[in-house]
Amino acid sequence: MREGVIVKRLRIWAIVAALVVSAGLTVGAQYAATIFEIEPGVGLLGAGGAGISVENGAESLYYNPATLAALPGISFTSFYASYLGMANYSSLSLTFRNWGVAALLLDAGGIDGYDVEGLPTGTIAYRNTGILFGAGVDPSILPFIPDLSFDFSLGTRIKYLSAQVGEESGTGFAVDLGFRTTIPDMQLGSMKATDLAIGVTAVNLFGGISYDADRDDFQMDIQLGASARLAEQFRVALDAHVSGSLHLGFMYSPVPTLEIRLGLISKAEISVTAGLGVNVEGFLIDYAFASHTLGGTHRIALTLDFSSLDITALSRSLRRILP
Repeated sequence: MREGVIVKRLRIWAIVAALVVSAGLTVGAQYAATIFEIEPGVGLLGAGGAGISVENGAESLYYNPATLAALPGISFTSFYASYLGMANYSSLSLTFRNWGVAALLLDAGGIDGYDVEGLPTGTIAYRNTGILFGAGVDPSILPFIPDLSFDFSLGTRIKYLSAQVGEESGTGFAVDLGFRTTIPDMQLGSMKATDLAIGVTAVNLFGGISYDADRDDFQMDIQLGASARLAEQFRVALDAHVSGSLHLGFMYSPVPTLEIRLGLISKAEISVTAGLGVNVEGFLIDYAFASHTLGGTHRIALTLDFSSLDITALSRSLRRILP
């Protein structure tokens, strides 16, 4: 029996065992299931992970690279999550206007491994490290682009993956493309809809991961999204993926410093999500919960948004706190 086939089956078992609690993660035997298939981020996860058309600081890179063109400035975010004590998942993301970089880290150890006949092979470790680089641009700022009747931005995202499955290791990459356009404000009866946007992300146009004696392709997907702000305080977003998943999110901001989130994710099963975001003078704390049949998962993120950071107010607060 070929070692590559055994390793591939071991890989699938490892992923299922370690990541089944992540929101709606599905695994197909013909495609590589990696850290890139886990729902990313925290802020937008609380709102159903509907982020293809939404500009949301450093998390924008995870959903649509074209959204990077709409960022007002520098943003840094990081989060950590533990899945039932079986796997540790964390990320770091740094974005500027027009570009960004991120690192995704997954570590799961003590996983029971099985060969293709279902016989135990002992415990194995499964680790993924993903590196993302994205860039987005608004073509209207380029001098050689003629004036167009609508605003839009384009983006690309390059993903590098390093994976270890027991004694085997492999590397790979993939390329994504993004598109986003904004729509003029609309009056819906007595309610005004603002910040209307439509986004499209083509995921894994090509690429895969190669091991010593085996190669897996990444599954290609087309992800569509639309969002709008209603009555200034509410935002609704909807994403539909050709692969078969739906993401619906609602965000409510009773005051500028607080956002309450609720969402649904429909993949292999229905997952209910909820979240909360607090913004204190450019320091953001985000919390998200996602339900699952094996138990809910919790995430907390810390974000520093330099575009909204009030240095003067921060200095006054420090003077009051420090002796």
